[in-house]
Amino acid sequence: MHQDFTIAGLNFGTVTPIGRCQATLADAFERSGHSLHSGRYATVRVCPAPAGHGIVFRRRLKTGQTIDVPALWPYRVSQPLSAAIQREGALVRTIEHLMASLHALKVDNVLAEIDADELPIFDGSAIPWCDAIRGVGRVEQPAPCRVLRIRRMVAVEDGRRRLQIEPGTGLHVTGHVSLAHFGSLDWSGAITPESFAREIAPSRSFGRYVRAMAGRAYGCATGRDFLQGVSPRSAALLWRGRVLGGMRVPEEPVRHRILDLVGDLLLAGYPVEGRVSAFHTGHELNHALVGALMRERSAWELV
Repeated sequence: MHQDFTIAGLNFGTVTPIGRCQATLADAFERSGHSLHSGRYATVRVCPAPAGHGIVFRRRLKTGQTIDVPALWPYRVSQPLSAAIQREGALVRTIEHLMASLHALKVDNVLAEIDADELPIFDGSAIPWCDAIRGVGRVEQPAPCRVLRIRRMVAVEDGRRRLQIEPGTGLHVTGHVSLAHFGSLDWSGAITPESFAREIAPSRSFGRYVRAMAGRAYGCATGRDFLQGVSPRSAALLWRGRVLGGMRVPEEPVRHRILDLVGDLLLAGYPVEGRVSAFHTGHELNHALVGALMRERSAWELV
């Protein structure tokens, strides 16, 4: 079977679907908690969706109006220290941990209803999302899953930061960060449902304690939604050469950078297959890579 495929108004020609089927959730689940930047309480209900639906966030506004925001790169907007999407003025941010969990656990179609502009941060990790997804289960659908497979290397740079993706089987990530008092932190491996849940999902959002508290004070003083929910309960806060309360997994900061990357890559609209090398990456560089991929159509194929 051959089909022409269009996304966000762009036609990508004929693709030949092979491999696994699309999947959604076997049932809906609901999670609530405080958000990292606004500090406000939010409730998210993640529901099954039909084949071809993709990942869509439904924002419920105070007026009672609902606006659907597809989790796709054309809707991406820049927000401090988070991944965010926006459509018709409806902002949904800090989506990266749920996106990473869906990407790694191979769930393609969901509708995520949210009553605020930011998802809960929980403990700063993706474990609550993974547990919720696994709790309701995954069900395959009668439609092939298209995968974005890399054909040639694409790279983006910003000073010492570099992020590249090249051809490879499955999704394999090599990550590196170097932090004062910690030295070089590295992780490399294939992203599978098992490896993600065991080695990547437990890692938490992190930052220097002094900077995090200063950022929180700045947000409070200026009335801006910035780090109002940050605390040792919602992030791994670094103090000199240690993490307050200890690391949950070895070299936790680099693993969390990989977690965010796995989530940001899914804004391409498909599971991504290739070998990624990430040196000091963050959300802005992750999104720059997705944008570069979308512009360089010959660098990838849908299979």
